[in-house]
Amino acid sequence: MHKDWMRLAIIEAKKAREKDEVPIGAVIVLNGEVIARAHNLRETTQNAVTHAELLAIQQACERLGTWRLEGAELYVTLEPCPMCSGAIILSRIEKVYFGAADPKAGCAGTLMNLLEDDRFNHQSQVVGGVMKDECGELLRDFFRKLRLKQKTKKKD
Repeated sequence: MHKDWMRLAIIEAKKAREKDEVPIGAVIVLNGEVIARAHNLRETTQNAVTHAELLAIQQACERLGTWRLEGAELYVTLEPCPMCSGAIILSRIEKVYFGAADPKAGCAGTLMNLLEDDRFNHQSQVVGGVMKDECGELLRDFFRKLRLKQKTKKKD
């Protein structure tokens, strides 16, 4: 079942890619039902906080009419950053499943693990590496094309 939910997050990531956004997608599931889905929109909105996870959390809160997402599960194609990890903790999401690890900003086990840190009053269980190859390839392909585009631009 985890792969099915992650496939939906990958669909969201592909929507971001179509908008020339970093291809990251997120889906929030509660009681076996998708309650929110989103993708990165930082470039589109020129707003640093429009990460896929934050947009999905906002959507889920609006849908449920509460900021407490207890029992919810988040599926995201890239390991959450510090900002998103904070929002995950504060929204009380129970479990986080991510695809690719983020060696530069990952706060769900790579650089640190904010989500399972018992110094906070809430923790989220973390499972990394769900469909990591597919999620990682989306990102690698995006950045490969971006570097090529920038290199071509410099030559002109």
